Amino acid sequence: MGAAGLRAFCLGFNAAVEEFPFGDEVSVFKVAGKIFALSWLDGSPLRVNLKCEPEQAIRLRADHPAIVPGYHMNKRHWNTVTVGELPPRLVRELVEDSYDLVVAGLPRAVRLSLDRP
Repeated sequence: MGAAGLRAFCLGFNAAVEEFPFGDEVSVFKVAGKIFALSWLDGSPLRVNLKCEPEQAIRLRADHPAIVPGYHMNKRHWNTVTVGELPPRLVRELVEDSYDLVVAGLPRAVRLSLDRP
C-alpha cells in the first residue's frame, strides 16, 4: 500500500475527513473531529500513526519491528506503523481498528448519526 492507497482507504470510512492542522506535509484523518490516523504521506518510508488498545499495542510492537510506540503521540494508545514493511491486509486492519476505537469513544448520538453498519 502506497501513500495514495493509504489516503484513499482512510477517506473511505464514513464521515472521515482529511485536515492539515500541522502544516501541508502532515495529513490528519478525523471522524467527528477526532483523529484516527496521522501520516506524512510524502515520507520515505511511509509511516502512519494509529490509535490502538494498550494491550494490543504492546503485542503488536513485540510481534512486528515495523510497529513502534506512536511518534509524538501518547505511547500507551498510539502506534507508528511503517506501512511498506507490513502486509497490506494488516495495515488495513490496523487503520480500521483505529477508526473503530475513535468512533466507539464518541457520544452515542454522534455514533448513531454516522449511520455505520
